[in-house]
Amino acid sequence: MTAVAIEGVFKYYGDFPALRDIGFTVSEGSTVALLGRNGAGKTTLLRIIAGLSKASQGQVRIFGEDVREDSTRRRVGVLGHGLSLYDELSATENLVIFAKLYGVSEPKKMALAWLERTGLERVRDGLVREFSRGMRQRLAVARAFIHDPDVLLFDEPFTALDDRAIAVLQSLLDDAHKRGRTIIMSTHQLKEALMLATHVAMIRHGEMAYTGERTQQMLDDTGFLYRTYEDA
Repeated sequence: MTAVAIEGVFKYYGDFPALRDIGFTVSEGSTVALLGRNGAGKTTLLRIIAGLSKASQGQVRIFGEDVREDSTRRRVGVLGHGLSLYDELSATENLVIFAKLYGVSEPKKMALAWLERTGLERVRDGLVREFSRGMRQRLAVARAFIHDPDVLLFDEPFTALDDRAIAVLQSLLDDAHKRGRTIIMSTHQLKEALMLATHVAMIRHGEMAYTGERTQQMLDDTGFLYRTYEDA
C-alpha cells in the first residue's frame, strides 16, 4: 500500500524554483533516507509533505488523502529544524499539550511514558528554557512520536544529539519501522541514515536525482550516492 504519494510538486519562492517536478511514492512500512546537498530542497519538500507548506504545483497524498486535511495531518509526526517547544512550560506540560491536540487518550500518562523513553524523566518538571540543545531535541522527538503517527518525517534528526541521544533515536526509529510505520528522514549523517533506511531518495538542485532501494554498496561506501548522482 502507498503511504505517501508525491506527484509533480513544484515550489517557487518568487521566480526561484526550489523544487521542480518532484515525484515519487513511499510504500507503507518503508524508511526513506532523503539525501542531498545543502540547499537542494530537502527541508522544503519535507515541509510540503507535512502539510506545513503548500506546493506551488502538484500534490501530496498520505494514504490517499490530501496532506493538508486535519485528519491526515494527525497521522503524521514531524521533527524539523524549528523544535516548536514552549520554553516557559515544563517538559511534561509541553507533551501534554501536544498529546491533547492530537487527541491522545490519557495525555499525561502518555507524556510521562515518552519522557522515560527519551531519558528525560528526571527533568520532567524542569522548564524547557533551561534545557540543553540535546535535551530539547529529545523532547521534540518525544513530541513527534507521542500520538503514534503512521508517517514520521524527520529533518536532520541527529543534529546536536550526543551519542546516547543518537542511540535512543535510532532505537525509536528501528522500533517504529518494525511496527510498520513509514519514515522519511533527511540527514547529513549518512551512515546512521543508511543503516536505518530501506530506500533512498536524492534531490539535486531541486530535482529528483535518484529514488530506489538502499543497496549494500550504499551502506559500505556512503559517498557512493553523491559521487554517482550528484557529481555526474
